[in-house]
Amino acid sequence: MKVGIAYGLPQRQTWLTLEVPEGTTVGDAIARSGITGQFPDIDLEKQKVGIFGKLASLDAVLEEGDRVEIYRPIICDPKTVRKKNAGD
Repeated sequence: MKVGIAYGLPQRQTWLTLEVPEGTTVGDAIARSGITGQFPDIDLEKQKVGIFGKLASLDAVLEEGDRVEIYRPIICDPKTVRKKNAGD
């Protein structure tokens, strides 16, 4: 089955499509994709992952067409940014 792996930095975004067997987990798909070799800063012990925008665990089983997303840590509070921008 085909699944996608997505990860993005402000200056570079990556979308990989790969063929995986039935029963593949999120963690397995990330490992098979090789994306951690392209982005050595990915730390799956600390970063969250999701499927189509919903948080998922690394042991969640994927379905045909799923898009696995690796989320970067938030570096600023969105509420603070909104308040600052509203005051301008």
